[in-house]
Amino acid sequence: MFTALIKNIQDLTACTNQETGQIIEFFSSIHFKKKQIVLEEGQVCKQHYFVENGLLRMYYINEKGVEHTTQFALENWWITDHMSFQKRLPSGFYIQAVESSSVSAISFDDQEHLLAKHPAMEKYFRIVYQRAYAANQFRIKYIYDLSKEEMYDTFASKNPEFVQRIPQYLLASFLGFTPEYLSKIRRKR
Repeated sequence: MFTALIKNIQDLTACTNQETGQIIEFFSSIHFKKKQIVLEEGQVCKQHYFVENGLLRMYYINEKGVEHTTQFALENWWITDHMSFQKRLPSGFYIQAVESSSVSAISFDDQEHLLAKHPAMEKYFRIVYQRAYAANQFRIKYIYDLSKEEMYDTFASKNPEFVQRIPQYLLASFLGFTPEYLSKIRRKR
């Protein structure tokens, strides 16, 4: 386990094999079954998850009972409810394994100890957060600037692995439209 996380850390930092060995001690390995709920709305999110293999998603359910997917995480991506994780508040989101998934997980306290003991990890998490923030900026821009068809085309061209792996109804939820509308767009192609 931890192979992908070790490589990811070494790709973004100057950590040696010895140091990454010490870093990994702060993490635990967890396996989730397909469709398993990892976090429920109202629970405090106690872990930050790095996906070794598989696929997770974060979503919420609106007042009409409709699920809205806000984030996906596949191999080498991180996922958590940041507000709940950092502030230890009840989450407004669910996290679910879309596929059978193996993750490396770290608790808030362990992450704080890790950052204090291994300053290189400050840089690592800064880069991770910068990339996530940039991705969210583009998503917001696409929501405002693109038609639904353009949003799908842009997403599909930039993320072909998602389109292949994610069930159509979840992709539609993420892009902000119904599965039927997504089917209509795909039929036109």
